[in-house]
Amino acid sequence: MVEFETLETKEVKFGTNKFLEVARKKAKTPEGENDFISISKGFVLPTGQKRFKNALGFEAKKEIVNGLIEALTAINESLE
Repeated sequence: MVEFETLETKEVKFGTNKFLEVARKKAKTPEGENDFISISKGFVLPTGQKRFKNALGFEAKKEIVNGLIEALTAINESLE
């Protein structure tokens, strides 16, 4: 069985009730632990409860995170 622990989260709100959540998490199994980064898209119900729709996860390694930052920065520079 896998147990997940959220170590840190940052949220980006957009639209009326939508958000992106960037989180550093830890997956724990009897075989060991693994840190990973997740980027999740979700929405907030009228009750205030969060619901998640889609997610992307990858190893928590600096070279992967730096590559993602570089790609987002390059795309951001081309926006008007």
